[in-house]
Amino acid sequence: MAPTESDPGTAGSPVAPQADPLVDLTSAEGEGELLVPPELMAQSLREYVHAQGLRIRGGESGMLPVFFGLIVIVIVFQIISPHHVFLSAGNIVNLFQQSAVFMVLAMAETFALLLGEIDLSLGYLGPVGAVIAVQLVQPSTSNWPWWAAIIVSLLACAAIGFLQGTLITRLRLPSFIVTLAGQLMLNGVLLIVLAIGPFSGYPSLSGPQSNVRALFNLMWGHVTPAAGWIIMVVVVGLLGANSFLRDSRRRRSGLVAPPISLTIVKIAGLAVVGVGVVAVCNVNRAAVGTLEGVPFAIFIVLGVLAVWTFLLQRTRYGRYVYAIGGNPEAARRAGIKVNSVRTWAFVLAAVTAGIAGLLYASYLGGMSNNVNGGQLVLYAVAAAVIGGTSLFGGRGKAAHGVLGGIVIGCIYNGMYLLGLAVQYEFIVTGGVLLGAVTVDALSRRNNASGRA
Repeated sequence: MAPTESDPGTAGSPVAPQADPLVDLTSAEGEGELLVPPELMAQSLREYVHAQGLRIRGGESGMLPVFFGLIVIVIVFQIISPHHVFLSAGNIVNLFQQSAVFMVLAMAETFALLLGEIDLSLGYLGPVGAVIAVQLVQPSTSNWPWWAAIIVSLLACAAIGFLQGTLITRLRLPSFIVTLAGQLMLNGVLLIVLAIGPFSGYPSLSGPQSNVRALFNLMWGHVTPAAGWIIMVVVVGLLGANSFLRDSRRRRSGLVAPPISLTIVKIAGLAVVGVGVVAVCNVNRAAVGTLEGVPFAIFIVLGVLAVWTFLLQRTRYGRYVYAIGGNPEAARRAGIKVNSVRTWAFVLAAVTAGIAGLLYASYLGGMSNNVNGGQLVLYAVAAAVIGGTSLFGGRGKAAHGVLGGIVIGCIYNGMYLLGLAVQYEFIVTGGVLLGAVTVDALSRRNNASGRA
C-alpha cells in the first residue's frame, strides 16, 4: 500500500514544513534588512556595531559621510594652511565663532526642511531681529536692558514667522514664494530700522555701557578656565545620569533599551569631546595679554541644540513634525492638526533665526546695511543638507545643522587662511552641497527599492 500524506511516520512521506526560526536582526546575513534601530535591538556592543554596519551597507549611512568628509577637510587644510595653523587653538576657537551663525541658522532651516518646505527669509529675518535689539540698547536713544531688548527682538521674529506660516498653511501658498517675498520685504525693513536714530545706518555695540557690552559679549565674551571645567563636568554628569536612568526605567518596564556598554561608550565619547573643547579654549589665544576660556557662543549653540533636540526627539510635537514631513495626508487622517504644527514650525524657525541674528550682530560688533541675507540663507540650507537633513522632508535632526555648519565654517576659514578669493569658497561649498544632496537622493532611492 502506497504511503499517503496521513502517514506521518511512513518512510518517504513528505516532511511537514517547519516554522522558520526567529531571525536575529543584529546578525542577519546577506541583505540584512534592519528595520529597527540597532541601539534598541542589539544586546551587546558587538551586536550593535554589526547591526549598524548592516544599516550602512543598506544605505542608512546617517551622519557618517559628512563626518568623514569633515575629517578629510580638516586634514587637508591643516596640511596646506600656512605654517599649519588650521588646528591651532586660536584658529579652532575662531573657526567655531565663525561657524556659530551658520550652525544656528541651519538649525532654524531644519524646521522647514523636516516638513518638506523651505524658508528663504531667514537670512534677513534674523538680522531684522538683531537690529531691533541693537537699536533698543543704544544709550543715546532707548537704553533698554539687554535682556528686554533680546526678548522683544525674538518676539518680533516669532510674529514674522507666524505671519508667514499662516499664509503658507491657511492659504496654501507655496513656502518658496511666501518666504522669497518675505526675504525681499525684510531686507527693506532692515534698512528702515537701521535708519532710526543718529547712527546713519550703523548702530554699534562698542562702548563701555553694560547693556551694549552684554550683546557684544554674546560672541566675544567667555567664562573663566575654571568655570569651563566645572560646567563641562556638570553637563557630562547630568547627561550620563539621565541616559542611565532612562535606560533603567525602560528595562524595568519591559521595554527594549540599548546595551549598557553602548551607553558607557557614548558618555565616554561625550566626555572626551568636552575635555578637548575646554582644553583648547583654555589655551591663551592672545598675541598680547591673556585671552582664555570657553566663549559664550559655544554655550549658546549647545543650548539651542539641546532644546531643539529634546523638542524634536522627545515630545509629541516633534513626532508630529516627522509624521507630517513623511506623509502629510496620512498625518491628517491620523488626527494630527497639520496646519497648526506647520505654522509653529515656521515660528520656531524664525525664533532660532533671531538667535543667529544676535550672534551675527555680536560677531560684527553692530549692524549695517551690508548684511548679505541671501548668502546667509543659502549657507543655512547648505549646512542643514550637508549635515544630513533631507530636502524631501521627514528626516533630519538639529545636530545635522550643527555638523553642517562646522563644515561650512571649515571651508570658509580654510579658504581665508589660504588667502583665496570668495569665488573659490562658493565653488567648493557648492560642490560639497551637491555631493550631500546626491547621497541623500541615492539613499532614498535605495530605501524605496527595498534595499535598506
